[in-house]
Amino acid sequence: MKDEEKRAEWVLCPLCRGKTRLKLLPQTVLKNFPLFCPKCRREMLISAEQFAVSIVRE
Repeated sequence: MKDEEKRAEWVLCPLCRGKTRLKLLPQTVLKNFPLFCPKCRREMLISAEQFAVSIVRE
């Protein structure tokens, strides 16, 4: 495997910047994914592509 394929990053909560229980790979694409943050205890819908996470709806 190439170094880029091995790279994975934790998804940080877009609101409190706390680490969630989800990891992304470079080829992962999420659309309208329900993300729960154990730190701030909020749930939101996110979209993610190439490690860029954006909030769809809180």
